[in-house]
Amino acid sequence: MKAITTHAPQWIGTGMLGLMLAGSVQADSHGMAKDIVDTAVEAGQFETLVAAVEAADLVDTLEGEGPFTVFAPTDEAFAALPEGTVEDLLKPENRESLRSILTYHVVAGTVMAEDAMAADSATTVQGQDLTITTLDGQVMVDDATVIQADIEASNGVIHVIDGVLMPE
Repeated sequence: MKAITTHAPQWIGTGMLGLMLAGSVQADSHGMAKDIVDTAVEAGQFETLVAAVEAADLVDTLEGEGPFTVFAPTDEAFAALPEGTVEDLLKPENRESLRSILTYHVVAGTVMAEDAMAADSATTVQGQDLTITTLDGQVMVDDATVIQADIEASNGVIHVIDGVLMPE
């Protein structure tokens, strides 16, 4: 069993997973590398995730030094949740639940696809472990599939997933 821990800089690596597209470091118009939040905003497929990060007051954290690995659900992944779930989570009185869900999508450090494929778990910033499995070249994180890997940002890496991860 191999686990990714939040204090393991040896997990920093490079690699590309199967047919998934490896991203390049995103940069702004001045050539400066963009952070995770700006990279997600620019991608255009994470509007719900960005709104949730704002509602949970996590923007400053994810724009911080890092590094972070974010398993980022697409807008389609959020839309697949039961009706009303996202709207309920975005309410101010549910901020702590939302923070718990969002931080369950974040691992401290940089975990590239190659490293994830060699592991069977990773400890999230939220405190619980994600289960990582690889089958036929596809990486699964809990019940979600990584659909695009290794999108590098100035303070970490984003892996796009097709489902929203829910902590226990």
